Amino acid sequence: MKSCFRRLLLAAALFCLVTDGRVFAQTTNTDLPGWMTRPLSMLDALNVALQQNATILKAQNDLQASYGIVVQTRAVALPQLSGTGQYKYTQPTAIETLPFPGFDNANQGWNAGFQLVQNIYDGGRLTAAFRSARLTKEQALAEYQTKLQDTLLSTRLAYYDVLLALEQITVHQASVKLLQNEVEDQQRRYKAGTVPQFNVLRAEVQLANERPLLIRAQNSYRVSKNNLSNLLGYNLPRDVWEDIPMDLTDTLDATPYPVDLPVAIAQALGSRTELVSLRKASELQQEGIINAKAGYKPTLQAFAGYNWFSAQYSVAPNPPVTPGTPPLSLGWIYGGYNVGAQVSWNIFDGMLTHGKVVQAKANFDKSKNDLSDKTRQIELEVRTSYSDFIEATEVLDSQKTVLAEAAEALREAQARFDAGTGTQLDVLDAETSLTQARDTNALALHDYDAARARLERAIGENMIQPAAAATSNH
Repeated sequence: MKSCFRRLLLAAALFCLVTDGRVFAQTTNTDLPGWMTRPLSMLDALNVALQQNATILKAQNDLQASYGIVVQTRAVALPQLSGTGQYKYTQPTAIETLPFPGFDNANQGWNAGFQLVQNIYDGGRLTAAFRSARLTKEQALAEYQTKLQDTLLSTRLAYYDVLLALEQITVHQASVKLLQNEVEDQQRRYKAGTVPQFNVLRAEVQLANERPLLIRAQNSYRVSKNNLSNLLGYNLPRDVWEDIPMDLTDTLDATPYPVDLPVAIAQALGSRTELVSLRKASELQQEGIINAKAGYKPTLQAFAGYNWFSAQYSVAPNPPVTPGTPPLSLGWIYGGYNVGAQVSWNIFDGMLTHGKVVQAKANFDKSKNDLSDKTRQIELEVRTSYSDFIEATEVLDSQKTVLAEAAEALREAQARFDAGTGTQLDVLDAETSLTQARDTNALALHDYDAARARLERAIGENMIQPAAAATSNH
């Protein structure tokens, strides 16, 4: 009776585990995005990330903001047009009258005009402004591409994590099923009197030890899907509890990827956008030296404009509207144009320009050191990623025949046990070895794909191209 009750409990627990907890998963929400309701390939995931990922969207905002900086930088070299206007009323008692009959100061006045000013020479700032604007634009684009590629790499790695967790669930579900069959077989043999109860207990312990591995794999699957959804810029509905409706179509594979380390390093140093950004930053700091030294030199401006203004004096009406009151007329309008040029030169500015030059040179030297340091870091990153990729390749190669050998070992151990020449421990060891081989193979495939993705990023390749090529091969 106890044995029967125990079997019922084991069967119930196994059903809950094998069904991946879907009995309790709440997926009643129907307001899901289109990419979540259809099979999602790697290329689809990367495209969704390009459209919705928060880091990419913020990088686009930064890129747009940099355009404003470009416009501001060029402003110093472009003409400036300004307009002015004024109306003034003065209390009549505050106006001094002229000692001539019929003429008085007007107590109302106005003026208006516009002025166009163009810098002709500014100590080198004008040409430096256009070069700085171009460099700022190129630097902003390089920084945007850096964030873009880093985010796409994170998306690829998250996609691989989901595939690994799903594969591990499959492996441990198969192991649980295999061990459950072993428990049932030993129970039948025990009832038949051919094996001791110890065999049953040992099989049950082995099954119990396998269940936590399946539970952990299921948790990794949930977490990895949450992480991928977050990278895709999607806020999960709160009525989705555990089983996110996400069906990935790609699989972990081992597509060959030949790499020549010296060529890879040269490619990385030539194409990594981080280095492009730092080179532009160094050139901008060099333009900063020119701007600082401009303080030693004179500036030349040309200007032209046109002005209108009311007369300062007006003829009092005869007879006056109000005796003793100055006139209120705004008549007698004057106007005309003006053109000219002006030169200014700070002969001595209290060492202000010298201080700016010293600061600009120090910033330029620092930018060169930043570039040199980042170059070494990227070369180290390529070498490290290459070493990790070689390790992942060798581990994967070592697993090519393990699965077949482990399956054959289990078959032989079972056959020997059935023939009475082997032990139950041999069978359990063979079952454990097969599960470990399957799990190791899945992890090796994941590590290979992840190491390849990191190496491609370290070299400076486009993170979306390998995914597109892989998709086209399916």
